[in-house]
Amino acid sequence: MCIGIPMQILSIEPGHAICTGRGEQRRVRTLLVAEPAVGDWVLVFLDSVRERIDARRAAEIDATLDLLAAAQAGAPGGTAAAFALPSAASTQELLALCGQPPLRLADETTESPS
Repeated sequence: MCIGIPMQILSIEPGHAICTGRGEQRRVRTLLVAEPAVGDWVLVFLDSVRERIDARRAAEIDATLDLLAAAQAGAPGGTAAAFALPSAASTQELLALCGQPPLRLADETTESPS
């Protein structure tokens, strides 16, 4: 499994950047994104920047990775997820997540007598 790590660019070199994130500093390839800049937040997979993200998204990913680390470490009492998993979503929520129109309920499709 490949997990993206949110990192912030500290400096740029031709085709590479020095980034920091999750307690480490790395030299990563930047050839897959257009013109990154110092201060940009990026998502790094296997030492390559795959996309630019904003600071809010970086914080969300960091929080999710913290939850995974706590679960792996057997955190006492478990750790509550910071988001709803698709398996816990209603049919309407899943349709909205996929960009589909909501289902009409049976009683909405029948006309009432006038």
